[in-house]
Amino acid sequence: MPRTLFDKIWSDHLIAAPGDPLLLIDRILLHERTGGVALQSLTSAGRRVVRPESAFATMDHVVDTLPGRTDKTLMPTGSRFIEATRRETRAAGIRLFDIGDESQGIVHVMSPELGIVLPGLTLVCPDSHTGTQGALGALAWGIGSTEAEHALATQTLRVARPRAMRVQIDGELHGCATAKDLALHIIGREGARGAQGCAVEFMGEAIDRMEIEARMTLCNMATEMSAFTAMIAPDDRTFAYLRGRRFAPTGDAWDAAVTYWRGLRSDPDAEFELSASIDARSVSPMVTWGTNPQQAVAIDEAVPDYDAAARHDTRDAYERALAYMDLRPAQPLLGLPIDGAFIGACTNSRLSDLRSAAAILEHRHVAPGVRAICVPGSTAVKREAEAEGLDRIFRGAGFEWRESGCSMCFYAGGESFGRGQRVVSSTNRNFESRQGPGTRTHLASPATVAASAVAGRIADVRRLTA
Repeated sequence: MPRTLFDKIWSDHLIAAPGDPLLLIDRILLHERTGGVALQSLTSAGRRVVRPESAFATMDHVVDTLPGRTDKTLMPTGSRFIEATRRETRAAGIRLFDIGDESQGIVHVMSPELGIVLPGLTLVCPDSHTGTQGALGALAWGIGSTEAEHALATQTLRVARPRAMRVQIDGELHGCATAKDLALHIIGREGARGAQGCAVEFMGEAIDRMEIEARMTLCNMATEMSAFTAMIAPDDRTFAYLRGRRFAPTGDAWDAAVTYWRGLRSDPDAEFELSASIDARSVSPMVTWGTNPQQAVAIDEAVPDYDAAARHDTRDAYERALAYMDLRPAQPLLGLPIDGAFIGACTNSRLSDLRSAAAILEHRHVAPGVRAICVPGSTAVKREAEAEGLDRIFRGAGFEWRESGCSMCFYAGGESFGRGQRVVSSTNRNFESRQGPGTRTHLASPATVAASAVAGRIADVRRLTA
């Protein structure tokens, strides 16, 4: 029978099918917020990591990103997480990309750039945005720390089989629209539960033309539609991206891998339980107005009235979002004054993201009163950006230039923009207090963040590039 990309990887890793199927897990990624805890619990139970060479850990979630950082963090008890992860990975023989390591970075940025994730692999991590890595043709999904223990001890997991969903994206993005705008457009249309429990496969002309880092942004945001994971079939762009990466195959093994990878695509007649079709030409630069990524509109549109939002929002959720964001129906978003601008997170902190923002910032300056921060997604991204002089552009424009890490993508008792502050952010979530108690977050692309920082208010990047 015709099979989907998901079907092919699933069946290649299926060990037993009764009840919840048992799958072989190829790679396990850990970070310091949960990794040390999982390893400690495993040790306390008298178990060991069965294949340490298949596990990798990094410091990203609670580390300080200020220049000259040390093990001390702004997060209460943060240093304990760092110390525990360092101690437990050493004892287990797991490779750790520590603070100061040239390969340290946000887990979903660091893994692809090192070739840890590869087409056809199963990969898990105790982080909800693990599906980011499905952009390379892998089956990657987020788990809890208890599941991480099980995977570490057995190299397997029991997984309820998700439904398959196809998102067909035809046409080509244009007019300054990016993968982030496309993602917000899809979520706004399909809703925060539009892919609930699904393995989403993005396909179509727009995907074929999309660079790998943009594909990662799209797969990253599928989490905000409640997807189990997201995937894109590997192609020549994928192979070119992975060739020569530190943990990618070499020599004859590379040739054999590519031969296998070329078969990892959905058959023409494969059936999906759900489907959606998007015309990329209809996508404009986007911005969120509420406290959920589904509450998004084109940047030149106003806050919708309830009738327009009722498809996905209850009246209570709609009114609560407006109250929290201090907005009203029919209010224009363009020109709304902002207090902060943030570029970073596993969604939009790669080199291409920084380049797009720097192109807007060059020969311009952040507006007075706006605090602007850029946090590269990995030490490698930071190093490459500095080699190109992008750091000088960001600093010259008035941005803080940081060390790599998750930073203010989420608030864990550390750094915050402040209560009532309005921030345009390249992150993936705009939940209440996500970037600090009472902080109001508007999600957008890095280019829109940069344009808004310069204007001192939510701005349409198309007007700066006209």
